[in-house]
Amino acid sequence: MSARPISQAKDRDLPASLAALRRAAAAARETAARTGTAVVVVRNQKVVRLSGPALGPTREH
Repeated sequence: MSARPISQAKDRDLPASLAALRRAAAAARETAARTGTAVVVVRNQKVVRLSGPALGPTREH
């Protein structure tokens, strides 16, 4: 594995993948907040279930 920054990747799609993952995570949080379900994330190397206010603010469309 290389320690080069993702912005220097040979694959042109790779730098955009981080932004896509962030958009997908935001959409998942919004859906969870709207439907009253939880999302599961890893924080400090521990699996954590988030729901309600722990999901953070959501955007209204």
